[in-house]
Amino acid sequence: MAIQRSQAIFERAKRVIPGGVNSPVRACRSVGADPLFVAQGDGAYITDADGNQYIDMIGSWGPLILGHAHEQILDAIAEQMAMGTTFGAPTEIEVRFAETIRDAYPSMEMVRAVSSGTEATMSALRLARGFTGRDKVVKTDGGYHGHADCFLVAAGSGAATLGIPGSAGVPEGAARDTIVVPYNDLAAVEAACATKEVAAVIIEPIAGNMGLVLPAAGYLQGLRDITTKHGTLLIFDEVISGFRCAFGGAQALFGITPDLTCLGKIVGGGLPAAVFGGRADVMQKLAPLGPVYQAGTLSGNPLAMAAGLTVIDILARPGTYERLNEAGDRLAKGLAAAAAAAKIPAQVNHLGSMVTMFFTATPVVDYATAKTSDTARFGAFFRGMREAGVFLPPSQYEAMFVSLAHTDEDLAKVIAAAKTVLAAI
Repeated sequence: MAIQRSQAIFERAKRVIPGGVNSPVRACRSVGADPLFVAQGDGAYITDADGNQYIDMIGSWGPLILGHAHEQILDAIAEQMAMGTTFGAPTEIEVRFAETIRDAYPSMEMVRAVSSGTEATMSALRLARGFTGRDKVVKTDGGYHGHADCFLVAAGSGAATLGIPGSAGVPEGAARDTIVVPYNDLAAVEAACATKEVAAVIIEPIAGNMGLVLPAAGYLQGLRDITTKHGTLLIFDEVISGFRCAFGGAQALFGITPDLTCLGKIVGGGLPAAVFGGRADVMQKLAPLGPVYQAGTLSGNPLAMAAGLTVIDILARPGTYERLNEAGDRLAKGLAAAAAAAKIPAQVNHLGSMVTMFFTATPVVDYATAKTSDTARFGAFFRGMREAGVFLPPSQYEAMFVSLAHTDEDLAKVIAAAKTVLAAI
């Protein structure tokens, strides 16, 4: 494929943007490639600056569950834009958004809108500390909850992709108050919480940032039981799984009620938006009602609220998640069959419309087993698939996302390309 213009843009970018990208994984360094510069998106497809078209299996890392440039979302944004983009004052649409989130996630009795998943998680954690009067937080090895200081300890996602165990610039105290436990290990959580020093356990109920890793049977209920016993708040980071695995997220799918929940990605309908919320008695500790401060100039901005309300309305329609789940199942089975035919060891983890193919013979149940993957082989797979017109996440430790825009024909093309590429490598 022609890439001359993309290469020229990349050279320009490197002169004014660190690494040429505004988020590290986009650089594609771990897969031995240069970044793809996108010119436009349409449905399940993106087109790069050189005019090459790809089936997009990233979907902006999850938000585009309806596909690119969805007509109803664009119309909602345009209608709101004609009335103004941001005011720094309350609007009725923010209230509708909050009511819609509460109705979809009953555990979120009160909510506050922010502009990113990182804002949501860091604010939820500050609130948990303010509510409990405790400082420590428990997170899982390989769990990524944004780039706030205390979360960049044994983080997954981009940090895992780049081989960075933590981050320079994180104070020792921030790391000292973060207790890291293996995913799916209840005994480790019990030992940490038994100290009565832990403000919160923050967890992706469906891990998506060490690649897709599913909770073991009883794991989430065990977390709920342990945290309740020790007066620790349970925070579900559903920035990825929220509105993705089910309309009410992982907490609806598994029947678990957390104290606080963080949502992002899909709730913005393709625009920057996120939200955190939970028990009313906890949320009322936020300023201006309580002593825990949190603020944001663009929080609840009307454009993102309009886009978010539109996507949530569409997702609420009957049969939506059945179609998404069937498509995800088809992709997962096709990739597993392609790897088997090529005699390449692989584990295909999937739930609904989220899929990760790990290049390892070891079942992937936590970050340690995820790291047994052959990342060099994944890099070759990524490059081959991109050459074949399929754009995958440029990291072994991320998930593919199927959207409602992906047709059976699109997925058949992805599976056929995988068969060819895997046979070649």
